[in-house]
Parts: sequence; structure tokens; C-alpha cells
Amino acid sequence: MRSPKSLLKTLSKIKQEVSEDISAVFDRDPAARTTAEVMFTYPGIHALLLHRGAHYLWQQDQKFVARAISYGSRIITGIEIHPAAKIGRRFFIDHGVGVVIGETAEIGNDVTLYHGVTLGGVSWNEGKRHPTLEDGVVVGAGAKVLGPFTVGKNAKIGSNAVVVKPVPAGATMVGSAARMISEHHDENGAPLETAAKKADVKHKVDAKDESTDILAQDKVSEQDALLQPVDTKTLEQSLSKEDCQKLRLAQAFGFTAYGLEPGSQDPVAEAFAKMLAHIQQSEARLDELQAAICKLDPNFCKKEYEKLSAKDLDVLD
Repeated sequence: MRSPKSLLKTLSKIKQEVSEDISAVFDRDPAARTTAEVMFTYPGIHALLLHRGAHYLWQQDQKFVARAISYGSRIITGIEIHPAAKIGRRFFIDHGVGVVIGETAEIGNDVTLYHGVTLGGVSWNEGKRHPTLEDGVVVGAGAKVLGPFTVGKNAKIGSNAVVVKPVPAGATMVGSAARMISEHHDENGAPLETAAKKADVKHKVDAKDESTDILAQDKVSEQDALLQPVDTKTLEQSLSKEDCQKLRLAQAFGFTAYGLEPGSQDPVAEAFAKMLAHIQQSEARLDELQAAICKLDPNFCKKEYEKLSAKDLDVLD
């Protein structure tokens, strides 16, 4: 039997974890208003509290009771979390319906999942079958992360993406199968040359021409002036304490509710846009050639043809 001191310590830890989970809701959901509302109406909080109890029983070898609690949680919340799954602190499931987290899944701190997310496996073999999500990961609605690989810190997975391979830290994955859109990695996940190295190479190339180097520095200075961030201290003075906390959190992680930056472009759409630009250049050249032939041979019959535009490609809308 556990001593009263040990029991009080456990209860204190549980209270702290619950408080952190509720605070995470306020930090990441603008719709949250009161603590009572979060406690009684947020299925993500209910599923998380029940999972923590089920996980404790699973570790105490009370497998049947743990599975029974997990099953009951699924009926009540629509969220299925295996009791053996490991979940870190300040975990937030928004909306929640249809979320499935497998047995060997591991989730770090400050992770956010939206409705319809599956952390599943692609094998019937025993052992590690489900993904590991490191700290700060955001997984958008309907996304499927399948397999025993790691999604790096602060990575983002867009809505309905299907991810079946490791994701580097800070990368964004979109599409099915998911493709990476990152300023710091190529499509295979290899790190690109850093901005500092690029600047160093550029400086060496331009060193031969002093006037060109000065112009380049002036352009960089103009760009830096345009990209100067808003004075956070000045802004925080006009905000409440809670709003200041949300501002700092948004600056750290960005408010990407469904795992995708608002300005992010699908790689497929970008490829179509480049192809369209090339086609339009070819059409313009073809018009020039027809006009030149007509001047040389008046009997040449100039033919009209239907040209391709962005309106013909829905993916570019």
C-alpha cells in the first residue's frame, strides 16, 4: 500500500498535468473562453485525462481494465488512444472526432492534433509499428502518419496529407503521398546550403567588383529595413497578460491551425504554374514564327489555335 506522502505527491503531479493541459487549450484555441467550458465540453481533454489513467493501469499490468477505459473513452469522445501509447505534456486534440493513436505511438510535449488524424502502422509485426512525434509537432485535420519513423521537432503536416517516411525538424509536409515544402531542405529531406554560406560565397564572388559589392550591400540593407519585425515590447504594453502569452506562443510556433502555413504553395501547383509559363512562352514564340512565315510566303495559311491559360487548370486556383 502506498504511503500518504507518496499519494499526495502523485495527486499533486496529476493536478499540475491537468492544469498544463487546460492551459494548452487556451494557448492554441481562440474559441476557448473559460476553464469550466474546457473541462466539460472539450472531448480532447476528456480523452487525454482518461488515457492518462488507462496508461497508468497498463503500466501496472492491469491490461483489461486499461483497455476497458480506453474503449469507454472512445464511445464518449470519438477519440481512440491505445493505453500503451506514450503522450507528453501539454498535448492538445482539437475537435477530436476520428483521432486514432496506435499502441507504439510516442508523442512529445506541446504537440497538436486535429480531427481525423491517424497515427497508425503499416505492419502486423510486433514491436515498434507507429510513429514518434517530437516536441511542437502540428498535424492537420485528416492527416495520416503511418509507420515506425520520427516526425522532427516543430514539423507541420498539412490537412489530409499521408506521411510514410521520416520528417526533418521544422519541415512542412503536404499532399498524398506527402511532399516536403521547406526553405531548409530539398524534397528528399537533405539540408540545403545555409543562408550564411550563401552570403559568404556571394561576398567572395562580388569582391572583385567593389562597386557591385556596395550596390549589393545597399539592396540587402533595403530588404532588411522592409523585413524589420514589429517592436514586440511596444505591442505587448497594449495587450493583456493572456494576450501577451498567446503572442509569444504564436511567434514561437506560428498559428498554423491545420499544420500548413497560410502562404504555403502545393509543390504540384507550383510545377503546373512553371509548365504553364513555359507553354505560354512557347505559344508567343509560335505566333512570332507564323507572322514571319506569312511575310515570306503570302500563301501561307495562318492558323488560330486555342491557347492554354490558368483558368483551364483548377489546381492553380
